[in-house]
Amino acid sequence: MRFVSDSPAKTKQLGMLLAKEILKDRGGDSAIIALRGNLGAGKTTFIQGFARGLGLKNKITSPTFIIFRHYRLRNRHRKHLFHVDAYRIKKISELGPLNLKEIFSIPKSIILIEWPEKIKGALPQKTGWLEFRHSRKENERIISINVK
Repeated sequence: MRFVSDSPAKTKQLGMLLAKEILKDRGGDSAIIALRGNLGAGKTTFIQGFARGLGLKNKITSPTFIIFRHYRLRNRHRKHLFHVDAYRIKKISELGPLNLKEIFSIPKSIILIEWPEKIKGALPQKTGWLEFRHSRKENERIISINVK
């Protein structure tokens, strides 16, 4: 699926819509979504809308320096949101102390990962991918979704 967003508000709206679709899934497995794109392509903006779609009122910023944030959800089918920012990761071996493998296996959780290409070898096969690209138009973004 491919979407065109011409504003941050529309990018957030798309995030909200995807979050609501994921909340409809009654499965107990974690939902892992990798968000790939250059700086300023709309990944964090999308995640802000996604978090709103989950009912979070927290201010959402990229956890670039702390690597990930954990938010508890008040939904009986999804209990946790983890927001991972792998921008500063240089080697997969740096992931050990973060216990990402354990986080990936927590039932009823959603894991959103910015800069997933830096940790691609550690991502489960069931990871869904979103690609964010700048368009030729100034505020326009092209967002491609391949969710498994």
